[in-house]
Amino acid sequence: MTGTARHLISDHGEIIVDEVRKHWAALMGAFLELAGALVLLLLTLFVPPQVWWLPAIAGAAVALHAGWRILDQRLDRFVITNMRVFRIHGILSQSIATMPLARILDISVHKPIIGRVFGYGHFIFESAAQEQGLRAIRFVGDPDQRGLTIQKVIQEAGLRGSIARDTPVPTVVAPAASVGVQAATAPLPPAAGWRVRPYDPDRTPTAPIDLPR
Repeated sequence: MTGTARHLISDHGEIIVDEVRKHWAALMGAFLELAGALVLLLLTLFVPPQVWWLPAIAGAAVALHAGWRILDQRLDRFVITNMRVFRIHGILSQSIATMPLARILDISVHKPIIGRVFGYGHFIFESAAQEQGLRAIRFVGDPDQRGLTIQKVIQEAGLRGSIARDTPVPTVVAPAASVGVQAATAPLPPAAGWRVRPYDPDRTPTAPIDLPR
């Protein structure tokens, strides 16, 4: 079992969809440091024999630090499964940050100019787990395709659809009193062939009434 597979919840059917390692651009700083170490080691050929050990020790220390940085970047992995995303990093002490797919609210992809040239970008996750080491995943190779992979896994898991179905639709019910007032005050349309005349009490015909005396 590989180092990543042993972190899976195999009993519940969790499988790896994609495993992302750092883009080679993340190693450029370490490679430059390694080149500086080589220069220091070459200085041992041009310094007096009494002090040759000074650039040798300095070069060896810089080379060791550069190798440590390269190993640290190579062991930093971002894993996408059918249930969650998690990040594994560390050499001697290992850290694992996990985020279920249901907690992912949004994914932003930032591609600097150099990243667009060399094909890498940075993931920015908007979720309820901002402080778990998954806020930003840097130096992701082919970020557009991997962003689509995460979106596809979320859709296939039915999380976005279930959220939409479970969201109640607000309904507006008018009060009974206001309905009655509107019904009573609403004018009725005149019937076909009839002429509506305004009410005038002085022109209303009335028959004489005989009162007893």
